[in-house]
Amino acid sequence: MEKRYLPHIRWQLRYIEQKIFNFCIRYGHEAHRISLGFIFVWYGLLKPFGAKTTTSLLAHTIYFFPPELLLPLLGWWEVAIGVCLLYKPLVRFSIILLIIRVPGTILAFFIHPDVCFIYIPFVPSPAGQYLIKDIAILFAGLSIAGSHYIEKTLRQRKKYEALART
Repeated sequence: MEKRYLPHIRWQLRYIEQKIFNFCIRYGHEAHRISLGFIFVWYGLLKPFGAKTTTSLLAHTIYFFPPELLLPLLGWWEVAIGVCLLYKPLVRFSIILLIIRVPGTILAFFIHPDVCFIYIPFVPSPAGQYLIKDIAILFAGLSIAGSHYIEKTLRQRKKYEALART
């Protein structure tokens, strides 16, 4: 008696699973793009308004400018990345801004390993953990921007194919 209910339960579970994954496919990239945009705007605004973050480590890593000038610049740079991610027509520009931002973040590990690690290279300090998360967020932004470009290209191709058929 129990065995004949098993296929029905499996079918219901697969149906629920399909609905969940369809929802993720349909809204996942948009939600990720928007949440990442808000994170960049939020964290970026902390810097020009004087909140102490580990980006001050980056300001001391890049020696081209004084940290007092570079820290607000890095903050506004992150705000620009966030705005580009939030406003769909500008997503492609976020790639450029992100690519320029990545080397400075990675450079901190090489210039200040004593600040980034408790035991080099296996135990990151809180500042190092923040930088590692920052790198992950930066590459997530690149992924979102790249997938947005692919989606846009596919939409344009479909539009041109539909025009060619008429």
